[in-house]
Amino acid sequence: MKIGEVAKATGLTVKSIRYYHDIGLVTGQRNINGYREYNDAHVEALSFIHHCRTLGFALDDCRALLDLKINQARHAKDVKALATQHLNAISEKITQLQILEMQLSSLVHDCEGGEQPNCAILTGLVNPNTSKKPSNQ
Repeated sequence: MKIGEVAKATGLTVKSIRYYHDIGLVTGQRNINGYREYNDAHVEALSFIHHCRTLGFALDDCRALLDLKINQARHAKDVKALATQHLNAISEKITQLQILEMQLSSLVHDCEGGEQPNCAILTGLVNPNTSKKPSNQ
């Protein structure tokens, strides 16, 4: 299968497939004229990586998961540990984003807007301790 067909089959861009080839993640076979050729196993691996990336896994984690997928002697606990680590990182990011949301919400709430030059948002960005807590309205 040629790279354009693989892109359509996997939902990846040709550029991504080339990159994954270049870093040795999934390497198609080069034919006589230098074009990359991919078989069904390559397409499956690329689809797997695409789904992993959609879930936010880093490329190193994608490589580890792909290696575990291919290794029939794998232990499910190893897969679960990697996924759990990623889930914990996502949970931490969500917590951080919720804190940012509260802080920004407070700044926006404190700003009266309008035509005057004074702005609680700018004041709060200069001195974070001056902004009030968000109200429960």
